[in-house]
Amino acid sequence: MSTSKVTTEVMTPTAITTAEPFPQPVGGASLLLSFRLGKKTTVIIGSSALAAKRAFAALEADSSVVVFFKGDALCDELRWRADHGQLSLKPLGFTEEEDEVILESYLQSLTRDVSFICVTDTLSTMSEGKRSLRSAGRIHKICRKHRVPVNVSDLPQLCDFSFTSTYRFIDSVTGTSSPLQIGVTANGQGRRVSGRIRRDIVAALPKEVGAAVSAIGRLRRRAINGQFDCEEGSGGDGREEAVEEATPNLPVPQRSVAESNVGVSKRRMRWVSQISEYWSFSRLAGMKEEEVDNLLSEDLGLGSSSTISLSQTSLHLLDLETPSHQGRIFLVGSGPGHPSLLTVAARDALTKYANLVLSDKLIPAAVLEMIPSHVQVQIARKFPGNADGAQTELQEAAVEAARQGLTVVRLKQGDPTVYGRAGEEILYFRSQGFEPIVIPGVSSALAGPIFAGVPVTQRGVAESFIVCTGVGRGGKGVKLPGYERSRTVVILMGIARLGTVLDTLQNPGLPPEKRDGPTYPWYTPIAIIERATMPDQRAVFSTLRDVGAALENIGEQRPPGMIVVGWSVLCLWRQGDVSVLDGGGVDADEERVRAWLEGKLWRTQEGLSDNWINLW
Repeated sequence: MSTSKVTTEVMTPTAITTAEPFPQPVGGASLLLSFRLGKKTTVIIGSSALAAKRAFAALEADSSVVVFFKGDALCDELRWRADHGQLSLKPLGFTEEEDEVILESYLQSLTRDVSFICVTDTLSTMSEGKRSLRSAGRIHKICRKHRVPVNVSDLPQLCDFSFTSTYRFIDSVTGTSSPLQIGVTANGQGRRVSGRIRRDIVAALPKEVGAAVSAIGRLRRRAINGQFDCEEGSGGDGREEAVEEATPNLPVPQRSVAESNVGVSKRRMRWVSQISEYWSFSRLAGMKEEEVDNLLSEDLGLGSSSTISLSQTSLHLLDLETPSHQGRIFLVGSGPGHPSLLTVAARDALTKYANLVLSDKLIPAAVLEMIPSHVQVQIARKFPGNADGAQTELQEAAVEAARQGLTVVRLKQGDPTVYGRAGEEILYFRSQGFEPIVIPGVSSALAGPIFAGVPVTQRGVAESFIVCTGVGRGGKGVKLPGYERSRTVVILMGIARLGTVLDTLQNPGLPPEKRDGPTYPWYTPIAIIERATMPDQRAVFSTLRDVGAALENIGEQRPPGMIVVGWSVLCLWRQGDVSVLDGGGVDADEERVRAWLEGKLWRTQEGLSDNWINLW
């Protein structure tokens, strides 16, 4: 995302223009790729267990495999795979010179591409038949001549690529191999430690992760292929390519009956992206075929009916018996994300009182996992363009369940009264004869910034703060506050519209209904805080001028996120700066910002502080 043309022309930065706009590359890494090898050939020279390992990896990547071997030195696995038609065997010569002639002749005679060549008979552990360095070098030259990448075991100077320490996950539901793989490399600095790190990663991930990827794959293919009927008035065959966005929360218009098949497919792909971000691995892994159909049918809310069925499959796959007493409804704030930030009242509502939990999709899995297994859990299906419809459906589901005698917890992120639509739900429940019990939560507007080292107020820097939203009702724009040096502005739900937000803050030609006050200087500090309080929290620190470019260059966004604008953003960095309100002009402010960013245009901060993590 980038700032508008008006902003670029009006602002005239001085002190920070000498900063390096992008990080300097540091050599020594590898370009990690995942190859599709279908309809290509992998050539392996050697017949040891390592050659069998390379062959198996190539076969799993849908490559045809040709193994060149000497004499009778063929390991049992390669012989078995050849006997069962999985690979082809070709003999080498009696001398290394003959081997090179055979390989040259083979490459010249090929009618299909060779993906790469693996030379495995150069292992230092081979007591007999080890290929010499001289011969390996000549094979390397032959491969270069034919433009075929080559890997020579134990001779990194002759390798065009290296293999990562890999693991392919199992689908825990079907027991078959999952599409999910991971690979770890130390770039030649520690093969053993790479394997250890790989094992630790696998052990740390839940066993359902393989099945979750398989389920998302099925959902994604159906969303792209348009296997569901589109709204009346749509055109095309519904098979146009759908692209997954860098952030699944980009603004989309409300659904329309005139929406084309392309629009339907893109909207469904956005929904698949959001499910991938927010749902727990166990929830994804447990999706049945009929649920996949229901997810993409785009009916409102939890299902095609206006009421919730108590026999509907819950997060914990348990059914409930309907109590005979009058039900009640709790409206509960879950805090910014980390389960330890739940209030005691919120924890008790989830663990002691609830029969049914209706959860917003942003609630982290770590919070949902605290809910006992006998409690039914449903996650809001607020797919793109359907937020209002899904909101209505959730409210109706809560009332229906309460009428059947259940205690319903309507679980919302942060504090439900801070842009959580709590008022709408309170009035609706009241109109249906239920007075909801509202349990406030720790607001992300207050907790999120300090987890990134940013206070919303600070003596000598920020005497007040404003919390606002980046999007109004129905996706409309909102009026943002103007610049006041002593004030912090926290903008929730605004990152997807960052370009518009930045233009609103900086464009001097905007009408009063767009911004309430003067423009912001280009060098005003800003922080983008994503996944606040969670282990994968990320904070991006920059200026209003450069933050758009920063987000474009740091990789995929991590919703949910917030924007913090004002001088409090820099006041606690390192030794601190609490003299912002003591005076100074533009030059002093630019120098203050330059020192804060250490001569760069932006800075990123990954994860939580060690002090916070070690507290538990």
